[in-house]
Amino acid sequence: MKHVLPVAIVVAAIIALWYVACLFMNAQLQRDLFANSGNTTYSASDFVTAEWSMERPKLPAPHQIVAELDHTIFGMDPSSKRSLVYHASITLQETLLGFAIGSALGILLAVLVVHLRGLDKSLMPWIVASQTIPIIALAPMIVVILNQFDITGVLPKAVIAAYLSFFPVTVGMVKGLRSPDPLQLDLMRTYSATRTQTFFKLRAPASAPFFFASMKVAVAAALVGAVVAEVTKSEDGGLGARLLAGSYYGQTVQIWAALFAAAICSAALVAIVGLVDRATARRMGYAR
Repeated sequence: MKHVLPVAIVVAAIIALWYVACLFMNAQLQRDLFANSGNTTYSASDFVTAEWSMERPKLPAPHQIVAELDHTIFGMDPSSKRSLVYHASITLQETLLGFAIGSALGILLAVLVVHLRGLDKSLMPWIVASQTIPIIALAPMIVVILNQFDITGVLPKAVIAAYLSFFPVTVGMVKGLRSPDPLQLDLMRTYSATRTQTFFKLRAPASAPFFFASMKVAVAAALVGAVVAEVTKSEDGGLGARLLAGSYYGQTVQIWAALFAAAICSAALVAIVGLVDRATARRMGYAR
């Protein structure tokens, strides 16, 4: 309870400020709507109620977003292209595939960097530099190039997700694989342990906390990459396509609902990684 109360207070404060922000941002739009309808004798309560229930507000009220989520998640057939379940399933497919590719690539690069000293200075700068390219500019190029080879559908978007997710895994694993104390490494040499034995008996177990911390960042980054890719190529659906459609037609409530759906998916994926982390920690005897 002592951990829940502070969070609940912060959430309540954010929601309260959100409602106040709605009043300020939607005020002029609502005045214009009243003027156009010939309604010039409205009370303050009528004005506030109307602002919080506008069809296309500049900033939707929290209850409008909740109602849209309820309607598009529970009130529709999941196979409908208007359902957020349908779009979220597409985004999750791209995210999980990209996360798997990015994690595998990140682990491979980290192992190479740690065991081949020349790569530390020759490869790591390029790995860092790769993240300086804005993904919004890179995503269309990747999609177009892969389309030239008839690679369409989920895979091009998964590649973009992998591009964002491999970096935190690489950096985290390099740090983790180098975390054993020099005395521990000397002890392994004393026992005439091979590099493979040192890796699996010492380096890999020591890197577990770093690995799972980087995986939490990577899975969230993969979802961001998938959404950006869907905005670039929206024909196949996904939460990014839902955002784009909402922006085309001025459906701000739809836009915010898609954003919250993406946030919920990201939080769920991070939570799953956290559960695996805690299970692994208990298994290895360093439960936190």
